[in-house]
Amino acid sequence: MFNLLIGSNLLMIAAFIFKFNSLPPQLPLFYTLPWGEEQLADTWIIFIIPSIMTLIYFVNGYISKKYFLDNPLVKKIFEILNIFLTVSFTLIFIKIIFLIS
Repeated sequence: MFNLLIGSNLLMIAAFIFKFNSLPPQLPLFYTLPWGEEQLADTWIIFIIPSIMTLIYFVNGYISKKYFLDNPLVKKIFEILNIFLTVSFTLIFIKIIFLIS
């Protein structure tokens, strides 16, 4: 599981480096805000996505080990949730990078 997290983080960094020269100085990241200047953020703020993904991964692992050590069903649910979150966040990051540049 940890290898998937490392791999997805490396994939996101590689995609960012690959498209860095064609990225605009500001990216539309905050889609819940009204259309216009409020949605834009500096390019480096896109790394909030992998940071949140990594944080959620470790919080899920902590909760799983702290409270559900004896329950294999809940541990399996947390594993599936971590896989889903890792793949989803990686795809969202790559989609933003490739659509914007």
